[in-house]
Amino acid sequence: MRKYDVLIIGVGIAGLYAAMRLPESMKVLVVCKDIPWECNTFYAQGGIVTALNEADIPVHVEDTMKAGAYHNDREAVEILSATSLETTADILERGMAFDKDAEGNLLYTKEAAHSVERILHADGDATGRYMHYFMMVQNRHMLQKNTLVYDLLIEDGRCYGVKAMVNYQPRTIYADQVVIASGGIGSLYAFNTNSRTVSADIHGICVEKGIELADMEFMQFHPTVFVDTPYARKLLLTEALRGEGAHVVGEKGNRFLFEYDTRGELASRDIVARGIFDYKRRTGEAVYLDFSMFEEPWFHARFPNITQTFDALGYHFPQDRIAISPAFHYANGGISVDMDGVVPGIKGLYAIGEVSRTGVHGANRLASNSLLEGMVFAKRAVEHILGQEKSSGKTPAFDKDYDNILHQKDDKKYKHQLRQIMWKDVGIIRTREGLIEAKNFIYDVKNREIGRLLELRLNTAAAIVAAALARKESLGSHYIEKADYA
Repeated sequence: MRKYDVLIIGVGIAGLYAAMRLPESMKVLVVCKDIPWECNTFYAQGGIVTALNEADIPVHVEDTMKAGAYHNDREAVEILSATSLETTADILERGMAFDKDAEGNLLYTKEAAHSVERILHADGDATGRYMHYFMMVQNRHMLQKNTLVYDLLIEDGRCYGVKAMVNYQPRTIYADQVVIASGGIGSLYAFNTNSRTVSADIHGICVEKGIELADMEFMQFHPTVFVDTPYARKLLLTEALRGEGAHVVGEKGNRFLFEYDTRGELASRDIVARGIFDYKRRTGEAVYLDFSMFEEPWFHARFPNITQTFDALGYHFPQDRIAISPAFHYANGGISVDMDGVVPGIKGLYAIGEVSRTGVHGANRLASNSLLEGMVFAKRAVEHILGQEKSSGKTPAFDKDYDNILHQKDDKKYKHQLRQIMWKDVGIIRTREGLIEAKNFIYDVKNREIGRLLELRLNTAAAIVAAALARKESLGSHYIEKADYA
């Protein structure tokens, strides 16, 4: 039996930074569902937050708490901000190249709901891509692609590994410590900005195993997304555009967001997304992102990848404005963990990054805190792992398997229907009636002949709906239009 010291599920920033910090002497396996760069970190445009100095920590904490509607765990937020000074220094020392000015000083930008410029970026709008490549190069451990995890091996309060399809063959992978860093739940929604691999499988396994998911009602929608494409993953227009001064306008050029918040385009994401959604519904107008205030050379240098991507679609920025819509972007909730990423009650099991619920984000994530959270809690999880004694004792036999029933013939049809109903009824603006409709749909499909992977998605969707029904008042990214629960 082949057994690893540590198994890391996922190659986004959380998984890769954890791998970077585990010594080469340990037997570590890092796995991903597809190719390594098919992950949300790779697509992250805006940047990564860091506290500027000790004095900025309480300011960053307050910005984060305010954006999260004070539903955050303050201890987690304080850990996030204070540790950012260490993690930022660490990757700079290892050679991560963020954008600098002509004198060699780091450049910082500002995004919505931040009170100061404290966001680092790389190649303008390609921060995630550059950080992902940097961490891939730094990884000294075995990385295995085409590995789809479909079960956690848990017995008597301990995790012993996973069952997975590896290159379409069923395999059992044993490990003393299992770190879940598999990302969010994006492909549950018809419109989303996530990698195609982010499909909520492991959240669904946790539901099945009785592992707590928390804050699942708080799904964040990015306000400015180009959705006129045939794919579920839509094209993100980074919040840094608005941070630098781009305007959100109606068909007549009116900056209507000031009707919803005095900060206009720089209000927190939940407010901006809801304002755009409501304005489009109320007026029947299209909504645009307008860049006409920018000089062309500056814009092309600051946002080279957005310029190139949309040039291929026939747009010429900054001259052209572009139609936008909100789309699902980030799961604020997830697997409940402690401040070291430990899943309570299960020895040898950790969850870090977007898949987890640390309490950092509260009801609505502050822009660009996500990459930072992945690094900070990866660091803490690794420190906890290194303090554990090596597991001893016999590994139980795990005979039950699902590899022959991962898919059924109607799964694709039901998956598409689920995405539509999640967008319509469990999206930006919710009603009790819509949530009950979604709940009934999920219940109905779960009682049909479906494959395991669809069942796991439905488990996760059911957890989101149940949490949304349980929270009867609007808070942050959970907005109930008709709060009539009588």
